[in-house]
Amino acid sequence: MDLKKLNKPAGYLWAKKTTTESGQELWLPLTTHLLDTERTIHWLFNNWMSEGTKQLLRSEIDDEKLQSLVKFLGFCHDFGKATPSFQSKSSYGGNVPIDSELIAQLIQSGFEGLGGMTLTNANESPHAKAGEALLNYFKVPKSISAIVGGHHGDAGDREPKEQLRDYTANYWQTDSESDAWAKWKRVQNAIFEYGLELSGFRDVSEIPKVSQRNAIILEGLLITADWLASSEYLNNDYQKPLFPLIPINCTIDNIDEEKRFRTAMETWWLDGVWEPKKVLEDSDPYLKRWSFKARPVQQAMTHTIGETTDPGIFIIEAPMGLGKTEIALVAAEQLAYKTQRPGLFVGLPTQATSNAMFDRVQQWEKQLAQEQGDHFPINLMHGKAHFNEAYEKIPRASNVDSESGVDINEWFSGKKSVLSKFAVGTIDNLLLMALKQKHLFLKHLGFSEKVVVIDEVHAYDAYMSQYLFEAIKWLGTYHVPVVVLSATLPREKRKALISSYYRGKYFSKLKIAKNIDENHWSRSKAYPVMTYLDGPDVKQVTEFPGESDQKTVKVKVERLASDALDAMASVLDKIQNGGVAGVIVNTVSRAQELAKMVPAEVPFMLLHSSFLAPERAEKEQQIQAVIGKKGRRPEKLIVIGTQVLEQSLDIDFDILYTDIAPMDLILQRAGRLHRHAIQRPQGLDKPQLFVMGATEFGNYGDDNEAVYKKYLLMKTDYYLKADLSLPQDISNLVQSVYNFDDELDLPGLDLAKEKFDNDLRLKEQKAKQYRINDPVKRGTIHGWLTRGNDEIGQSDQTASAAVRDIKETIEVILLQQTSQGVVMLDGRPIESCNSKEIAEQLIRLPGRVVPEYQMLKAIKLLETRTLERFQSWQSDRWLHGAISLVLDETSQTRFNGYKLAYSSQYGLIVEKEDDDD
Repeated sequence: MDLKKLNKPAGYLWAKKTTTESGQELWLPLTTHLLDTERTIHWLFNNWMSEGTKQLLRSEIDDEKLQSLVKFLGFCHDFGKATPSFQSKSSYGGNVPIDSELIAQLIQSGFEGLGGMTLTNANESPHAKAGEALLNYFKVPKSISAIVGGHHGDAGDREPKEQLRDYTANYWQTDSESDAWAKWKRVQNAIFEYGLELSGFRDVSEIPKVSQRNAIILEGLLITADWLASSEYLNNDYQKPLFPLIPINCTIDNIDEEKRFRTAMETWWLDGVWEPKKVLEDSDPYLKRWSFKARPVQQAMTHTIGETTDPGIFIIEAPMGLGKTEIALVAAEQLAYKTQRPGLFVGLPTQATSNAMFDRVQQWEKQLAQEQGDHFPINLMHGKAHFNEAYEKIPRASNVDSESGVDINEWFSGKKSVLSKFAVGTIDNLLLMALKQKHLFLKHLGFSEKVVVIDEVHAYDAYMSQYLFEAIKWLGTYHVPVVVLSATLPREKRKALISSYYRGKYFSKLKIAKNIDENHWSRSKAYPVMTYLDGPDVKQVTEFPGESDQKTVKVKVERLASDALDAMASVLDKIQNGGVAGVIVNTVSRAQELAKMVPAEVPFMLLHSSFLAPERAEKEQQIQAVIGKKGRRPEKLIVIGTQVLEQSLDIDFDILYTDIAPMDLILQRAGRLHRHAIQRPQGLDKPQLFVMGATEFGNYGDDNEAVYKKYLLMKTDYYLKADLSLPQDISNLVQSVYNFDDELDLPGLDLAKEKFDNDLRLKEQKAKQYRINDPVKRGTIHGWLTRGNDEIGQSDQTASAAVRDIKETIEVILLQQTSQGVVMLDGRPIESCNSKEIAEQLIRLPGRVVPEYQMLKAIKLLETRTLERFQSWQSDRWLHGAISLVLDETSQTRFNGYKLAYSSQYGLIVEKEDDDD
């Protein structure tokens, strides 16, 4: 369409303005930005958005109207800038000359009186809200106007009904009819009519309404398009222009709109799009991808997924070491093809497990890219991703030529990370789908585009599960295929996951008959098992014909007291003829205590969360190298660690010691026992599991009961047998412990159950405060993000803490003061290290060192000390905002009533100062 159809004064309205450091004055006409965004969103809709998501939108609106609606939203998104309240705004830098010049242009084009105008309530009509109010004024459906009102991340509690009445001058310059009033109305009408015609609507009555679900998706797309159309250069590289501002002496007549858009998209669009192919079972996808033949369980589950016609959620419960990850990745290919969603997100409990999974997913994705002769993007989504060497070595998309493979597209960073088509990250990223926070629309759009895999789902506690179930409902609403993996899943959680997905997809409750037998999917103790939704039908796979190479493992269980000396004596006795002993305990301090008891002649490795980030990563790699698959096993070794050893590390112990923990976690830990088919040392040819702290029923020690609920420990204690057959016993044991309706008559159990129920109720209530509501069929996006606590979700750290129900702690860069100056803990002077190396020396102080009520005071103190010592950090990309803690020459310091010491052997050691000190 010809821009000349707009009346001339509209061409002098500005959308953006700035003065560069060199003094150059730049601006962007409003009509140019509206056209940029209209073209960008239309391009994204047709070229970037998956066919699966588009089909979801088309289920309500036919394609012709949908194309028009997308263009209309793009063009009208900043309609609220065509108002005197916006046009009279000062530039961010308070640069008077450019403000005066643009106002003079407007006055010259007929907006008289704008120069001396004072609007007392200009801030009451921010441009997004003003755009919504104007569209309502032009009779646009409210579900559409709300999308414009929310394009800066939040649509507010309700529609802005009173805006035009209460703040009339913000829209038309005066509070009552006048020549200025008429002028603004003519310009606004011209822009609106132009937008209608450009979009393909003949009249406002042709604009369709949308459901809440589709409004959220369209909002996410609009925010993405606006951010892209507001990017002047790709990753701030001035040689790669996208949508740059123009000199103040240029006008819309100097802009070639078509060329501008074409150049921008050619510069921005760096990656290929995965075109999933049908997985052919005849050629064995496992042999093709990983060079091994599919096991019976893998074969049966893959075949079943391939037979589904309307796939939903798939819950795979199978023993450790069976190859669930491979099942999930084959399923990702199958489901991407079936649902036309060419992307994948894999969520895991921790950064460590995410890093391990990232390597596997990257190799799988690389095969996909090479088969297609293209390159695909990938993202590692957690707070320490930039410290991951494998991730940092991946080439950037802007530097990749025609070579096929995997790359990192830097434009998809920060809040845009979730939009990358392939991603691996901590489960927080998915749980945040259910947290009320600004720009949540982007997360929903990003996840609607992918197959979602959730690993280690048993690791998420009652509080996190509230967010998980809500996120699953929304994934169901978007018809996103979900694959859930667990070795030890309580059937109540299985039922909740299936019911949540059903509720989201069909907007109704899944009905389960009261009189059901043990074979019903919700009560079945079959193992392995896959429970899934195909359309509205819940189905299960429990039969796996064929001979498995996974043999039954008979485990002898013995109980020990918690005493560390006795435990270490037992360990040493058991490996006197050689062998690798694993010792998994519930707290860092206990792991350190045990490690200090290991005799000097016996090699040991220690792993827990209180090591510097690089050292912890190195220790994980070392452990994998010696006792992982195909590792070079030493003659004798003790591996001591906390819960980090129980999740996703493919390691093998000859004998295992564990603190008492809930049954599912004990079994998870036991999965590291005789995991691989190798020769065992004398006396360790049969698997032995020693459970520490379970010799006196109901008394498990303060530390263990502080980490895990006493009720679960008591039931675990009761049901744990002296002889285990794995994997056969896994389901029965887990279901027994997590059956909260049983009537065991055990001393103290009722009291522990009452406390457990109360705690669970409180966690559910707390989660509900910050959690979004269930999806609804109708309604707008107003009120969707209304929250009681404005601090929640305002930063990545507070948001992650909110969905995990964890107390915030302080993360510091740990350094050392010596006579030679400040050094890293490995002895290198910080002057010889680059900023990234220094920034990697991170460690999190335990919560007891800085209680929550002292947090702000402690941070301020450390910030002051950091500023005094390391002023240059404030202008450094890696170190800006970081806080330091500097140890003395003996690698110790005192802070907040605690002695802190660090060694590369034991990590951060924390001791309470004596009152006499």
